[in-house]
Amino acid sequence: MNIEQVKNIALEDYLHSLGFSPIKQQGSSLWYNSPFRTETEASFKVNLTRNEWYDFGLGKGGNIIALASELHGTDSVPYLLQRIAEQTSVIHPVSFSFRPQPSLPSFQQLEVEPLNSPILLAYLQERGVNTELAKKECRELHFVNNGKWYFAIGFPNVVGGYEVRNKYFKGCISPKDITHIKQGRETCIVFEGFIDYLSFLTLRQKSCPASPDLDKQDYLILNSVTNLPKAWDVLEIYQHIICLLDNDKAGCRATEEIRQRCGYKVFDQSDHYRGYKDLNDRLCGKKQEQTPKVKHSAEPATGKEVDSEAKQALKPKETAMRKSIQPKKPGRRMKF
Repeated sequence: MNIEQVKNIALEDYLHSLGFSPIKQQGSSLWYNSPFRTETEASFKVNLTRNEWYDFGLGKGGNIIALASELHGTDSVPYLLQRIAEQTSVIHPVSFSFRPQPSLPSFQQLEVEPLNSPILLAYLQERGVNTELAKKECRELHFVNNGKWYFAIGFPNVVGGYEVRNKYFKGCISPKDITHIKQGRETCIVFEGFIDYLSFLTLRQKSCPASPDLDKQDYLILNSVTNLPKAWDVLEIYQHIICLLDNDKAGCRATEEIRQRCGYKVFDQSDHYRGYKDLNDRLCGKKQEQTPKVKHSAEPATGKEVDSEAKQALKPKETAMRKSIQPKKPGRRMKF
């Protein structure tokens, strides 16, 4: 699909295919609970006439490509067009009723089972993921959407929602939130999405099959960088935070925001997969074709600035502080 074809997709149909239904209609606008956070009062508006959205909590808006950019945490237009195109099989015109009765969820008759489908496991294998590890972390979801049965991989979050994936579909069953895997450790590793989390587990299992130490740290999966505000209370309890976010503008901004909020205890180790967009691309050997990792600041960096930034995880003053309290395990580089 090209840009014009994608822009012709009705936003309300696209949102419905992702599991989001409007709460009310006012004139030519539909109001939703924001797909970027949990809320009780709708603050996400879709203008049906202009086919544009605006999130009052986020302070951003735009067309369908801008929405996909926020949902996927990247501004790569070719990538976003591909993701939207993959969604078209479940995008259909819908009508909404706002009578005073509980509205049906977009995903109806949800059934949650152990992950065993050969088709779903084959999809994970295509992504390089160890399926035995995935079976422990994910579920198999069966549900009705627009009157048709579907099945997909479900990754649970902390409030009972799911990130939903199969080869042709990427969405969520609301409410959308972070996933926190607690094992009682002082160190937490932060990922952008659950495929990267599974990729990390797979890489560790490959490199250290006898002792992968998968239970030696806690894990936080944002399930979108827009969920970062929901992570602050969780991250504040840890002595050491290791960031393994995407090597794109959104990932770098999120890492920098975590560093600004949590200080010297933050370790950015995304240089483990420099030259790759994310951990899963590193696992699959799929190198980036675009520019190297952007600088962790409001302005993008290029050339030598990127190499210099990648070599210095912290500013000199922060580095000195870190040396004085260097932890035994988190101070070492993560093994892959």
